[in-house]
Amino acid sequence: MGNICYYNGKFMPSCECCIPVTDMAIQRGIGTFESIRIYNGRPFALSQHIERFAQSVEGAGIDGSKTTGQLESIIREGLKRPDCPKEGLAKPFATGGDINNRGLFPEPRFFVIFEELHPSPAEDYTNGAVLVPNKIDRPYPLIKSINYLMAFIPLAHAPADVLESLYITPEGDITEAMTSNFFLCVGGKIITAPVGRVLKGVTRGVILTLAKENGFEVEERCPKESELAQADEAFVSGSVKEVLPIVRIGSQKIGTGRPGPVAQRLQQLYTANLDRWME
Repeated sequence: MGNICYYNGKFMPSCECCIPVTDMAIQRGIGTFESIRIYNGRPFALSQHIERFAQSVEGAGIDGSKTTGQLESIIREGLKRPDCPKEGLAKPFATGGDINNRGLFPEPRFFVIFEELHPSPAEDYTNGAVLVPNKIDRPYPLIKSINYLMAFIPLAHAPADVLESLYITPEGDITEAMTSNFFLCVGGKIITAPVGRVLKGVTRGVILTLAKENGFEVEERCPKESELAQADEAFVSGSVKEVLPIVRIGSQKIGTGRPGPVAQRLQQLYTANLDRWME
């Protein structure tokens, strides 16, 4: 089964969907998107994703008046189609369009891609994954932008076993990974950066809810790079990864260098509670 796309009022194979080279997404990297996980044809936390998409569109200066209101109905219509992947992602995009009015984009292009799921390899969960430090602060973290250039640059010369980059500010604050929220377990606490310093991850919110309900102590602050050597374990969360253990950041081994019990328990809780957030 291939990927499909909703564009200009109709569904079509994604390979037939295209935007002109004059679009500000191509010219200047202007655009926002969401990744909504689909489990057995059902969207996970759909309303939260739509709300965040609308906030990103507004924050980017893109006029969302003709797009965000119809998003839910488009996604639900797409999911009913026989050519739509039942296990995958629904990914709405709003681009800057062709008009740039001093940072405002009044005529955006809008499309939704329904694509098959490409999960992380099973060995990443068994053995743990590796991140490479990215020593900059992510700009405008509350906008889920299509522009990932600054996150990809550190990967160019990273070893082949590196999953993605991890933002660490010049002051040593760890914020988030390239496509994931980051968690560090230190002294019996789960520490993760607060919303505002990082994107309001939908999976992040579910993980924090489950952690607090099940007796884990959570502290919302930026973990420090200096705490990595004392950490017991680390993990990232996201729509595709769910809960993925991290065993090394750069040359720094985390804990025993093996996936830890906190990430394992939270993944179990996440799987057991999926229906609570199905819409």
